[in-house]
Amino acid sequence: MKAILPVAGIGSRLRPHTHTTPKALVHVAGKPILGHILDALVPVGVDEVVLVVGYLGSKIVEYVRKAYDVRVHVVEQSEPKGLGHAIYLAQQAVKIPEPVLIVLGDTIFQADLKAALERGSSTLGVAEVADPRNFGVVEVREGRIVRLVEKPADPPSNLAIVGVYYLKDSSRLYEALEHVVSSGIRSRGEIQLTDALQVMVDMGEEMTPFTVDAWLDCGSPESLLETNRRLLEQRGSTPKEPRSDVIIIPPVYIAPSAKVTKSIIGPHVSIASDAVVARSVVRHSIINQGAQVEDILLSDSIIGERAAVVGNYTRLNVGDSSEMRIVG
Repeated sequence: MKAILPVAGIGSRLRPHTHTTPKALVHVAGKPILGHILDALVPVGVDEVVLVVGYLGSKIVEYVRKAYDVRVHVVEQSEPKGLGHAIYLAQQAVKIPEPVLIVLGDTIFQADLKAALERGSSTLGVAEVADPRNFGVVEVREGRIVRLVEKPADPPSNLAIVGVYYLKDSSRLYEALEHVVSSGIRSRGEIQLTDALQVMVDMGEEMTPFTVDAWLDCGSPESLLETNRRLLEQRGSTPKEPRSDVIIIPPVYIAPSAKVTKSIIGPHVSIASDAVVARSVVRHSIINQGAQVEDILLSDSIIGERAAVVGNYTRLNVGDSSEMRIVG
């Protein structure tokens, strides 16, 4: 099966990390966001991916080719004109009318994807949300999607589109996208996939929703740390090799090549490969590849690749009824 992965977003809310790392490669719970997504796709038969890249796209292509045994097609999206535009450009790598699976490259999802793909119809992942005005929304009647609206002021339902789309016939998809592009249809100034899907429904395409069990946002530092926490609680564990001078409060992830000494780690901490942590207390944080953290108490933090965070180590011998103030 072929999957189209739009990964051209610049991730402005994750700056400064995304100045040098594409959003899809930002680490969470031990691996890049895109790695978690591909881990869900490969088991259902995806052996070919179309990467729609933009900013720092070469890094994404290099990662996928190195880490996964899949055939890779690369499509350049030089201007951010919307998700529909990204999928429109990917047509050059699609053998019409083959089915396509479209998965946004910056949101981690958990669902019975195999069952969804075996339905025999086009299907979209959805989740109930408290405020659907910030999402693409579907209206469902008798088990079929009859209406799709992008970020509506008056939502027809609370079912948000989560960014997982299986379209059984790519010829209908690209016929609809061609109509949207040529007709100048725009939502919020962009070419939206939601509008093309509505055209498909109007053309008679049977489209059904499937419920996503978990939809983990990675778009901001706060949501990235929350996703890190949830994934570690599901998958994280205490490292197998004991470290005599390190106290681990699970769940945590520590890469085998990370060097951690004389520290208290956890809970909810991810430490990537080649990172160094010494004489520190770290909790609820992500420490990226090659980072250095020494002599500091760190909480609710994200440390970028090869960054250095070094505090002041102080040794004290303070007597009774004394007061000491240390100013950094």
